[in-house]
Amino acid sequence: MRILGIDPGYAIVGFGVVSYHGADFVPLEYGAITTEAGARFASRLSAIYEDLDYLLNRFRPDCMAIERLYFTSNQKTVIDVAQARGVIVLCAEQHGIPLYEYTPLQVKQAVVGYGKAEKKQVMDMTKRILKLAKIPKPDDAADALALAICHGHCATGIQYRETKVRTGDTV
Repeated sequence: MRILGIDPGYAIVGFGVVSYHGADFVPLEYGAITTEAGARFASRLSAIYEDLDYLLNRFRPDCMAIERLYFTSNQKTVIDVAQARGVIVLCAEQHGIPLYEYTPLQVKQAVVGYGKAEKKQVMDMTKRILKLAKIPKPDDAADALALAICHGHCATGIQYRETKVRTGDTV
């Protein structure tokens, strides 16, 4: 399964593409889509769409894992991130790519095994799981890779349960 993890934003959108088979994750590419700070907001959203469209065409992921938004103290920021997230969701939908949402707590639990893990712990475990020499930069890319890992772990359980139900076995 090829998974695209996305850490949404409007200045920086982290992305990470991994291949997941059995219990093994292989990083294919990671990085960030960046937009110009002084540009019109609509222009920034357009740039995010175009770059994500390119990534989806290039890697053809089976699914996308994205961080679920949570309210912070800065209302303007959360509204702008929500708009950027909407563009990302639209792009995935237009490509026919199933989208899965995870909270930061779920990502920490799936990657570290502890829902209250520190960000540094998540980044270190992401590096270890993917057998990388160093923690991915920027942080947004590391977060996106962690989302992809989270989905890999969660999807395995989902597929197993669905298979058991289809065969008539009790779950």
